[in-house]
Amino acid sequence: MSNLFDHAMQERMKNEAPLAARMRPRILEEYIGQEHIIGEGKLLRRAIEADRLFSSIILWGPPGTGKTTLAQVIANSTKSHFVTISAILAGKADLRVAIDEALERRRLHNEKTILFVDEVHRWNKAQQDALLPHVENGTFTLIGATTENPYFEVIKALISRSRVFQLRNLNQTETGILLDRALADKERGYGNRSIQLDSDARTHLIEVASGDARNALNALELAVESTPLNKAGITHITMDVAQESIQRRAVLYDKDGDAHYDTISAFIKSVRGSDPDAALYWLAKMIYAGEDPKFIIRRLIILAGEDIGLADPMGLVVASSAAQAFDYIGLPEGIYPIVEATLYLATAPKSNTAGAYFKAMKKIEEEGQVSVPRHLMDSNRDAAAMGHGKDYVYPHEFEGHFTPQQYLPKRLLGTYFYSPSQEGYELQVNSRLEMWREAQRKALGITSVKNVPDMSEEQILEMKRKIR
Repeated sequence: MSNLFDHAMQERMKNEAPLAARMRPRILEEYIGQEHIIGEGKLLRRAIEADRLFSSIILWGPPGTGKTTLAQVIANSTKSHFVTISAILAGKADLRVAIDEALERRRLHNEKTILFVDEVHRWNKAQQDALLPHVENGTFTLIGATTENPYFEVIKALISRSRVFQLRNLNQTETGILLDRALADKERGYGNRSIQLDSDARTHLIEVASGDARNALNALELAVESTPLNKAGITHITMDVAQESIQRRAVLYDKDGDAHYDTISAFIKSVRGSDPDAALYWLAKMIYAGEDPKFIIRRLIILAGEDIGLADPMGLVVASSAAQAFDYIGLPEGIYPIVEATLYLATAPKSNTAGAYFKAMKKIEEEGQVSVPRHLMDSNRDAAAMGHGKDYVYPHEFEGHFTPQQYLPKRLLGTYFYSPSQEGYELQVNSRLEMWREAQRKALGITSVKNVPDMSEEQILEMKRKIR
């Protein structure tokens, strides 16, 4: 009798499940999107169709892209025993039970086990380590699902034993197919009801869902279930209804994940590229998603020195002032100094000549330390006994507050690390510096000049790592 009640309860729960759960694809033919990994002829599709999953796999992608759905499609397609564990709810004890049962099935019935671990990144290193020997000896084939970059959040040993597949947000056409299918499906969707979805409302639901299938179906369900029938007995979903049903765009942004780094990268590159409109867009996305404004300001200060420099020395002043102003004000009004700094830096002349520092650093790394010329040494301590500081000439005693003398070690004379740009204030620096360098060459008898070539972005990044 209890089995009948259990069966009835399960059927009732299935019928009362959210639309997104009811419409979850059951077979590959129903699956929408991810053509790059399960399209016709693709390796993973062939493996699923042949029921020969070649190795453990990790499905990585944003919410609503079909990771769990793809795992369930595999479950419905395989003769192996399929076990599901949520890393949010389960611990090592639950994993131990799954392992013991998998070993028992293999011993008694020679039946393989596929273990699906949802949100696998939620397990700590010890828990992930516990999977390793059983993945390696074939106790089970692992399918891990994660919204986080597995190369950072999953241990390397597990990554090396798995194939990583990255899932992408659905495009608008694919999202539209899901909505249309839900409206037409008589068994799991709304095919038995008279529903009119206006084209502009449909477009709005698709656009605001941002490629998240679950988000789109949830919004459609809310629109249908909350809209009374009109006089003709039709559920009419207008643009107003659609806007009420999905009031806020779900911004993909995890302050510790890829979206965080990708968005700040887009912001900085937009400012560097002198596009204030793009810079404002990415700034708005970060603030909207709850990013720490102080993190954004720190990056603007770095950019002021790295990408604007002497082309406009006020850039650093404006960025630093924005930091101080935000400390005084905070949000929401504190956004104004951040916006001002963003716009100022985006529209300022650009120069990356401050990177000349890394050329000098590289020269030191290659040639080692060189002694300071005696006339440049500190004369306060050893002037009398050692002659430190002897023959140094004080520039302020000369017209223009300049007189040519040796400042670099002798073997580096004529080596120029800094090459001023032709932008903004630095154009003035260029003419002044060339006059001083010419006077120095004549006074010191420098006959050969070596302009140290610019470094690539990769070389500068490598030098930065060495000073952390």
